[in-house]
Amino acid sequence: MSDLVARTGRLQQRYDGGCRLVAGCIPFRYGNSKGSNDDVETNIEVLMINSQSGPGLLFPKGGWENDETVEEAAVREAVEEAGVRGDLMDLLGYYKFKSKTHQDEYCPEGLCKAAMFALQVKEELKSWPEQSTRNRFWLTVPEAAKSCRHAWMRVALFDGFLQWHSQKFPERRDV
Repeated sequence: MSDLVARTGRLQQRYDGGCRLVAGCIPFRYGNSKGSNDDVETNIEVLMINSQSGPGLLFPKGGWENDETVEEAAVREAVEEAGVRGDLMDLLGYYKFKSKTHQDEYCPEGLCKAAMFALQVKEELKSWPEQSTRNRFWLTVPEAAKSCRHAWMRVALFDGFLQWHSQKFPERRDV
């Protein structure tokens, strides 16, 4: 069992204009290529976790609380849900979506706005707060795209992460 504890409840939750504010990340690593070519999409692996509410995989994300920065929230969610730590890098973008499971008095329609970051993983924890309900999966970008539970996460992967990576690390095309 993990010594870390996941935050629960909505008392500290941030909202803006009827949207629940969410923070998350696309955890990634190099060097465990499953592909046989030098394509960046098959030489970078991204970490996804299982959904607790149905099929498909997710990137770690969750509520941004009013006692933390958006960056702190993204790092916290990576530890709580996926059991990973690393270097939080740049903001990939903001992504709007509708949550069927997180509707409340401040957000009756379940509208959410997620700030997603790149997180280069440096450590995989042996135990983490949600390990009893979450499994980790390292996938190539094409595998991750096929596995995404939500379309907005696929957009974050391609239009956010891959575009950011090619601009930030143009020399890493052959990893």
